[in-house]
Amino acid sequence: MKKHTIFLMLILGIYLISCNSKTQNQKQKTVCDSLEISASEHLVDATLWFQKSAEMRALYYQCYNYAKIALDKQLKKQKEKTKNVVILDIDETVLDNSPYQSMLIKKGLSYTSETWKEWTKLAKAKALPGSVEFTNYAKSKGCEIFYVSNRDIDEKDATIKNMNNENFPFADEKHIYLRVNKESSKIPRFKQIAKDYQILLFVGDNLRDFDEIFANRSNNYGFNVVDSLKNKFGDKFILLPNPMYGEWEKAIYGGAYPNEKEKNKLRKKALQSF
Repeated sequence: MKKHTIFLMLILGIYLISCNSKTQNQKQKTVCDSLEISASEHLVDATLWFQKSAEMRALYYQCYNYAKIALDKQLKKQKEKTKNVVILDIDETVLDNSPYQSMLIKKGLSYTSETWKEWTKLAKAKALPGSVEFTNYAKSKGCEIFYVSNRDIDEKDATIKNMNNENFPFADEKHIYLRVNKESSKIPRFKQIAKDYQILLFVGDNLRDFDEIFANRSNNYGFNVVDSLKNKFGDKFILLPNPMYGEWEKAIYGGAYPNEKEKNKLRKKALQSF
């Protein structure tokens, strides 16, 4: 009887240890899942706004409508005939990549160039509101269009295919300038275009789509530089809204690339409250 009791207690002990181990594993998995979700959970509202808000569509139409007015003003300023060009960024300026952001959120992932290129290779990004109409308007005014993007050069074929599918003018080898050797500044490409053309207008969702003067945001998040050039906006620069990602994030992270836990802390620290 005594041996039988000891045996039962031993079995019970093993069972309890097993249950406790399973509970710990479940807790650990829950923590891991939570950490994975946090990698992109902060993008939910921004991505939903970009995909589902009527305000987003209205803002894009508004910006591109005003881009037509700004272009006409630039053309009227000209005293002699020149070869004119309008320069546009691609991502979140003419093509909508929010489905990629949605994928990151649903899978609890952070951005990587590998997953990004899986998306761009599909050539399925849709044209953003007003973008096709504006680029064709610029073409009708005798302007050529150059698309200057920091997509990598090995994405060029898929990018050309995508933009042709969406009926953008000048979507060809000559007019699409992508990044070579991981160079983030667009200035060398702007200068190359300026050798043969008069640049009338820049359109983008990031201030560095216009000028490299906006690159350093260590001083007051770059507000001072924007304030000093406020008359350029709506004149030479047309800025589109993008709450999902951009150079503005780097200022919050101090120009560094911290892990997701640290990023979350820095985002909350940067918030202004009362």
